[in-house]
Amino acid sequence: MKKIIIGDEVKGTVEMPETPNAYAIFNAVKKAYTQQKPPTLSLLFSAEKIKALGRYQKGGAQAEQVELQLFIDMGKVLGFDTAEAEALKLQIELTNDNAHVHLNISKRLKLLNQKRRVRTRKAYLFWDIENFGPIGPMFTHVIEKFNVPDDRIYLAANPDSLYLKRREWEAELYDYGKRLESFNFTVVDHGKNVADDFLLGEFERLKLRQADVFIMTYDRELKERFQAACHGSNNLYTLGK
Repeated sequence: MKKIIIGDEVKGTVEMPETPNAYAIFNAVKKAYTQQKPPTLSLLFSAEKIKALGRYQKGGAQAEQVELQLFIDMGKVLGFDTAEAEALKLQIELTNDNAHVHLNISKRLKLLNQKRRVRTRKAYLFWDIENFGPIGPMFTHVIEKFNVPDDRIYLAANPDSLYLKRREWEAELYDYGKRLESFNFTVVDHGKNVADDFLLGEFERLKLRQADVFIMTYDRELKERFQAACHGSNNLYTLGK
């Protein structure tokens, strides 16, 4: 971790990536902030580079992704706008065919209902696959890492999403010897938030105690509803930025 010191004040800390440009970026952002100039992506990359990053990059532009994350983390500490950097980082992840492979979900997991994790005996996954679809990293960083068995994995999708994405989902699951039906998978009715309501209903029905519960979604409202329904003996993990 690297301290961000402005004048004589420690503003906070950030994790420094191991890339050749990381310290130059760190110092450039600090200098701009000290001079009361809004830090922008031009401190990281040229205009040509930014444009190129919107297209396919061999190797998934991994160095650039972690450098963007450094910029975003510094923005959180110092309070400057990072929307442009966040949008570019997401575009890189979605554009490159190996982005999902390198997407480390475990580093984005946040404990939502506790300050510190409590002792548990089992793990469950409630997966809003329509809202969050990367299957490879889900297995690598959650299902396999935390030993979540198939019968404790709950998925739901509406008919439209299933029609559009089933072939893609099944192709990725095939690499792990699974199908959608390997889990507690349910096709729900049409309508907004129907899949969310179903997953929450399954969670409430199970009345879980002493469990690690993973809710894979970026939807803020669904996170809040799970948190309200979660017993204090559970650890509720969700996706953070």
